[in-house]
Amino acid sequence: MAGSIRICIIAEGFTEDLITCVSAITKHTQTPVSIYANGKSNWLSDDLFKSNQINITQEKNPLGWGNVINHFLSTSTEDYLIIMDPSTIFTDDPITATLTQLESGYQGVGWKGGLVNLDDQWRSTDDKGVGEVDVLFSYFLALDRVFAQKAGGANPSAKYYRNADIELSLAIRAAGGKLMQIDLPLTQERHHGYYDVDPDYRDKNSRKNYQRILERFRGKNEILSPRR
Repeated sequence: MAGSIRICIIAEGFTEDLITCVSAITKHTQTPVSIYANGKSNWLSDDLFKSNQINITQEKNPLGWGNVINHFLSTSTEDYLIIMDPSTIFTDDPITATLTQLESGYQGVGWKGGLVNLDDQWRSTDDKGVGEVDVLFSYFLALDRVFAQKAGGANPSAKYYRNADIELSLAIRAAGGKLMQIDLPLTQERHHGYYDVDPDYRDKNSRKNYQRILERFRGKNEILSPRR
């Protein structure tokens, strides 16, 4: 029997795009969806999606990315969670293939990822396509929920998503987990979390996240996947 799985989305405005994302999900799968409307209470009407498949949590006080991810990890009961950005759109069912990989011995499965660039002293990653990887990105990132919790979850210091998903990936690998990048029936629309935030805020917090990665993991090549 396949393990249980839930889709988790952080929403921060751009309601029409959220509706497009969720509508594509419900068209292709019955997987339950949790939406965390970050930093705005009563922003989304409770009957916006008119479906028991969708659960909405709205909190007035905004949480950083790491704390929202940890909220999903600690409040969900499913075996697996998919962390997903509203810019990611289902074009068919990606859940079946994702579950198959998770249950074949991987603690994380995703759509986009890569290998740490050792020649660049861990300062960048390279997309090598399908296969075992060092890091996965949170456009569509499926996790073994309990394993991710035991690995420490997301770093609460991560206010912003960029590079924080890399840190979470490396924490999972450091705990002995394996990550797999696979092709999935997904497309990506405008990523508001990157393009529509203050550039100074984006760059400052992206650097903070990556500096933590270097301090915490650089040189620990034994935690990385086989080079290819």
